[in-house]
Amino acid sequence: MRDYRLFIWIIILLSTGLLGEVKITPFGGEFRFSLGIMAYFFGMLWFSVPVLVTGISAGLFVVSFRIAMDGMLQGIPLDDRLVQHSPVIFYYVTFAAVISLLKIKTNVEYHLKVAFFGAFADMASNGAELLIRMASGESTGMTYQEMMLIILVGLLRSFFVVGLCNMLAIRQVRALGEQRRLELERLMMINSDLFAEAFYLKKSMSHIEEITRESYQLYKSLKKESYPYSAQALHIAEHVHEVKKDSERILAGLFKIIQQERMLSKRIVISDLCAMVVRANANYSLLLGKQVEIKACTDINVSTNEIYPLLSVLNNIVSNAVEAITQQGHIRLQGELCDDCILFSVTDNGPGICADEMDMIFHPGFTTKFDAAGNASTGIGLSHAADIVRLLGGDLNVCSDTDFTRFEVRIPVERLTQREAVEGAQILCG
Repeated sequence: MRDYRLFIWIIILLSTGLLGEVKITPFGGEFRFSLGIMAYFFGMLWFSVPVLVTGISAGLFVVSFRIAMDGMLQGIPLDDRLVQHSPVIFYYVTFAAVISLLKIKTNVEYHLKVAFFGAFADMASNGAELLIRMASGESTGMTYQEMMLIILVGLLRSFFVVGLCNMLAIRQVRALGEQRRLELERLMMINSDLFAEAFYLKKSMSHIEEITRESYQLYKSLKKESYPYSAQALHIAEHVHEVKKDSERILAGLFKIIQQERMLSKRIVISDLCAMVVRANANYSLLLGKQVEIKACTDINVSTNEIYPLLSVLNNIVSNAVEAITQQGHIRLQGELCDDCILFSVTDNGPGICADEMDMIFHPGFTTKFDAAGNASTGIGLSHAADIVRLLGGDLNVCSDTDFTRFEVRIPVERLTQREAVEGAQILCG
């Protein structure tokens, strides 16, 4: 931190000295209007540096810099150079003292106030320098026009610096907002995956409960017939029941995570949700080394709190389309109002789905995706996507040939837009 502040301090001194050479001398002599004070004022507003210490340092540096430049370029005697440039120290010291007394650093959120305070400090500093030069015999008086010029330049320089700070601050806030948005989108996509896994786990728990019940019935039958394996059947039933209880604990933990995120983003406009799916899968296609153009064509200005079910379904379908396209292609995600439903359609120009697989793609466990070791994909699959759509009161259909594949998701508008939608606990655990 100390090295960083030292670096900033050096940058302020250098920029003040160099920009001090961008000047006009309206009154003749060595009195000038330059951009140096703007660099110093900007540094005071933008960075956390000591005002007075930096002001004194800037004055000494500027004077030393000008004395050195005049000596090297013009060969002016040292005594003359000292007389010409020494009053500049009073300018920067006065400026630093005034903005310190006015506590500008504690009022930076009041932009207009800071601009006027800066202008006042600029005028006071110019006045101090002129008084010193007049005392040394360099100047004999000040006309009304010259005083107005000092006021005008002070206002222009101060308002320019404050405006520049505001522009940079707005840009910084926007960048932080964009970063925040991307982070929230990433978390929402993760939570949609968690929702899908929780939904799958809920279905598995139903099967586990059925297995437990059948195992216990088997135990009772074996015991009634006095078979020697009855105790083993009871042991199996007990273990399956323990698996069910562990699954319930995992499900409760997943729901807790999902519910926390639901508190942050209770509703989202459907067109924004579709755009989120497009951005996520555009990155996914790049990760796979493919050139896939993905577009969202929807202007549905309807908000929903069924964020994670919709994200799970649409992201699954679009990511499947990305994987199906060999190297280059395009995908179109469209949403439109159709009677009392919202129709989502995902169309890609991939190789299509063969007739033999069309009847199987919605069956549990069916997949056409295997890794290099021959292991099947562990994604939620279209069967679970169809189950989630049915949970929302809709239906999922597909049509395909050798040139395109289109999935259509149709969900009642009322189900997506109701204010008191079924909460995750009811969806997953009811």
